[in-house]
Amino acid sequence: MTNSAVIIGSGNVAEAFARALPACGIEVRQIFARNAGRGEAVAALAGCGWTDDPAHLAAADIYITAVSDSSIGSVLDPLAVPATAVVVHTAGAQPVEAIPAHFARRGVLYPLQTFTAGRKVDFGAIPFFIEASDQATLAAIREVASRLSCHVFDSTSESRAEVHLAGVFACNFVNALYGIGQEMMARAGAPFEALVPLIVETARKAADSGDPAAVQTGPARRHDTTTMQRHMALLDGNGRLKNIYELMSQEIWEKTSRRN
Repeated sequence: MTNSAVIIGSGNVAEAFARALPACGIEVRQIFARNAGRGEAVAALAGCGWTDDPAHLAAADIYITAVSDSSIGSVLDPLAVPATAVVVHTAGAQPVEAIPAHFARRGVLYPLQTFTAGRKVDFGAIPFFIEASDQATLAAIREVASRLSCHVFDSTSESRAEVHLAGVFACNFVNALYGIGQEMMARAGAPFEALVPLIVETARKAADSGDPAAVQTGPARRHDTTTMQRHMALLDGNGRLKNIYELMSQEIWEKTSRRN
């Protein structure tokens, strides 16, 4: 059974794990981080110390690496961990091989969620996608994931990359569209808050249906070319947004028309 962890990193994902692990009975023994201010802050949340010195790395059952994708190998490479310890990263788009091969027990513990500093999330509802270098290590990672969440899925590096891409479309791109909507509301003299009920109901409806395309609405769904042409005229002078509007409208029309 996994009783202790070291979190490597001090960003948003590291902070989320620092809050969640003690709540499920896993002691966070240390934060290993290059940023002193953030390292201290995340360590305070977990009730442990922090270090940036590989020579002072604490011993633990599992080492959870929550750093930028491009830094996984370089951050882990100089670290010495117990031979029986599991070393995981939390990246969706990186293979298990991103962890240097000299670590005997390598794996992935990927939470499909967006994290923001200072904002708490319900870990019990987060889907976790896991992978490992061998079956015994996979079992150890599954035990940790199952203590954190009720939703744990085995994955391969290839399938997890597809999951991560889906998350980018459903989260990052959608949030960017909220920002565009906010700018348009401001030009109309209206507050962003007026969009919030629409945003919330759209998300709820998609989640409740289990099939977002089936509950699609709007002028592209209806093929209301008159309204769409008026929208395009409002976007004259902003070629990028005009392209986004055209591409999204075409995607909606083609996807929903196949269902008619």
